[in-house]
Amino acid sequence: LKSIFTTHATQLGNTCRSPMAEAVLQHLVLKKNLQDWQVDSAGLRDWNVGKPPQARGLHLLKQHGLKTKHLGRMITAQDFYVFDYIFAMDTSNLMELRQMAAGLQPPPSCKIQLLGTYIGRKEDEIIQDPYFSQGMGGFNTAYLQILESCENFLR
Repeated sequence: LKSIFTTHATQLGNTCRSPMAEAVLQHLVLKKNLQDWQVDSAGLRDWNVGKPPQARGLHLLKQHGLKTKHLGRMITAQDFYVFDYIFAMDTSNLMELRQMAAGLQPPPSCKIQLLGTYIGRKEDEIIQDPYFSQGMGGFNTAYLQILESCENFLR
């Protein structure tokens, strides 16, 4: 692995799940006093470039004592070379990320995985997009999946 251990969370719009995953993982890295880690997130579409995360996600992070200064951005070809791990939130994101990586030369060495596989339960490995959900239920579910995934990843 590189001297700076890097992880990257990716979703379609970089406004709900991936900024939450970035904030959670960054918090856990600091809490565990892990040195030389870089954590980031990005989207596969430009819908939210330069914008803060979705308000319900920010509210939920605040409830858990977390914050983020993240502004939306799109994943770049360079990310596949900079990051050791790139985590997708669902299978369509995973397939798109793998297709992007397959078109790069030289082939990147990063691991592209579903973040939810670290939960260890097949039924929970897809972290559903809470954007179109009503209220906070979808965000709470996504947060708990993200938290458990990140905790297990760091073990």
